[in-house]
Amino acid sequence: MQAPVDSPAAEQRRRNRPKRRELFCPAHPEERIEGNGKKYFLHLIKSEQLAARGMKESKAKLIIQAYPVLVLSNEWLEELFCPCCGTSRWCHVTKLDRVLHTVRWAPRDLWQQVAHVDGLHGNPTVSQFSSREARRHRQQKTAKGKKLFDQG
Repeated sequence: MQAPVDSPAAEQRRRNRPKRRELFCPAHPEERIEGNGKKYFLHLIKSEQLAARGMKESKAKLIIQAYPVLVLSNEWLEELFCPCCGTSRWCHVTKLDRVLHTVRWAPRDLWQQVAHVDGLHGNPTVSQFSSREARRHRQQKTAKGKKLFDQG
């Protein structure tokens, strides 16, 4: 038998609906941004990287000795879309709790802490022709001297 609609148990169930994560654009702090892409979790292999995140140096050394590659479950890179900017950009997301996150634009050197991604050599499954054409378009400029496919 089901509980009546006005019972406290029914209200409790309605109130405990999970909240969506709140991600806001670094350029437009009032604008929510969305992303359903793949998350690239950060990997740490040096104790200095762990100490930079607020851990004591001695404890960081012990953890890196125990786990040569430490995967951070609360930090990742993800491609997010901002409707105000009208573009998708790679962001460094840090999870504070279930709902709250901090978002900042991902610096290029942060990709070195992601496993299975090599930004220097590119994707080995892409043909030589495609790689050459992508490089060619990157170098083209307009009459004003700006890059042809400049993002900003």
